Amino acid sequence: MANWMSGLIGSGLISNLPTDFLSTKSAFSPWLAEVSEAEVEPLVLASVLLSLVVVYLAAKIGGELCARVNLPAVLGELIGGVVVGVSAMHLIVFPEGGGEVQSLLMNLVGMTTGQAPSDLLRVFQGESEVISVLAELGVIVLLFEIGLESDLKELIRVGPQAAVVAVVGVVVPFAAGTAGLIAIFGIDTIPAVFAGAALTATSIGITAKVLAEMQQLSSKEGQIIIGAAVLDDVLGIIVLAVVASLAKTGEIEILNVAFLIAGAATFLVGSIFLGRLLSPYFVMVVNQMRTRGQVIISSLIFAFVLAYIAAAIQLEAILGAFAAGLILAETSKHKEIEEQISPIADMLVPIFFIVVGARTDISVLNPLNPENRAGLVIASFLVVVAILGKVITGFAIFGQPGINRLAVGVGMIPRGEVGLVFAGVGAASGVLTESLDAAIIVMVIFTTFVAPPLLRIVFKDDEDPISPAAPAPELETADEVGS
Repeated sequence: MANWMSGLIGSGLISNLPTDFLSTKSAFSPWLAEVSEAEVEPLVLASVLLSLVVVYLAAKIGGELCARVNLPAVLGELIGGVVVGVSAMHLIVFPEGGGEVQSLLMNLVGMTTGQAPSDLLRVFQGESEVISVLAELGVIVLLFEIGLESDLKELIRVGPQAAVVAVVGVVVPFAAGTAGLIAIFGIDTIPAVFAGAALTATSIGITAKVLAEMQQLSSKEGQIIIGAAVLDDVLGIIVLAVVASLAKTGEIEILNVAFLIAGAATFLVGSIFLGRLLSPYFVMVVNQMRTRGQVIISSLIFAFVLAYIAAAIQLEAILGAFAAGLILAETSKHKEIEEQISPIADMLVPIFFIVVGARTDISVLNPLNPENRAGLVIASFLVVVAILGKVITGFAIFGQPGINRLAVGVGMIPRGEVGLVFAGVGAASGVLTESLDAAIIVMVIFTTFVAPPLLRIVFKDDEDPISPAAPAPELETADEVGS
């Protein structure tokens, strides 16, 4: 499990961590020398195409089934990923676990092309890297699209509330989780701190997708959730840097933490400020272009540049893409960009959610395995803290009468791939025991899958009191016309 989790860090889903995705390459080198590049490239392409067929089928089938029972389609995509991934069918798997090809899809490629198992290792590695990169592109495009659909002025207006939600959502779970693990389970301080840190961050990709599906992204609650989730992501990176330094050296490197804080603040404020100043020139340049796709290509260039800058200063690339969307949403081209980015998002975003599901090993939930039992007991505690620690954040909002505070808190629940990164760093550093590592994974799985349906429920409850009163104005108008 530790190998699987440490491999996730370099998979491309979270790009700011300096871990080599091909760390297992040296183990494969005796076999890799037997296959030339010219022989491998066509097989890698064929394998990627076959993998995408599986990814899209799983995404569509899972999404359709959930949509028909009034559940968010993203939940179906996550479940579809679990079905085709390491937990079930082994069609979409990744080579972090060792030097054997464990993908049934790769075995099918070997059977149909006549390649020896040793020759498939390089193909397997190349295919996995491409799928991982496509998954990261998917979440970058998703956050760019979310930025386009967000209202920068509204985000600034709810900024203080979002900041309170973010800070409470980091401090409360971290403090409660760390203290509980030490006091109740007798876990050493540094492992407890690491596990507590895994409770802090929110998966903005999952929450944003669900809000967009429910058309609640532009609501006051949706804007607070998105703003808080972005700040949560920044705070989560800072917390991760602190606990990783603590685990490695036993002390906190103040300069690194200060650099991250200064870099995050400068990037978010500076990019939006400069972007708004330069956006008229962006529109002017696009209007002067005469080639096909001038709007969408120019927009993607802008988004990818900001995503690169964010990644280069050790932040998340998705923060740069989100900032780019916010900036371009203020231009006269925003409707055109939204229309043209939608088919690209439809093509790439499902890959991200399928990959997240495919990497989720639900075998850690099996209580019949004695090795899982200690982890499940700790996991029960972490799940409670993870949910309550985020739900109460909504009740910390001030100056917003009538707002659905429960919806805001529930929107902050999912940990997703962000929580897995914490577990991966802890496992790779040797800080976490197997039971504590498994407990964090269980917490991540539970919060990721429970949040989408809960969001649907809390937003529906918020709308129910309003809907009966909706026909009243129409009846009154009809009476007036009749009279």
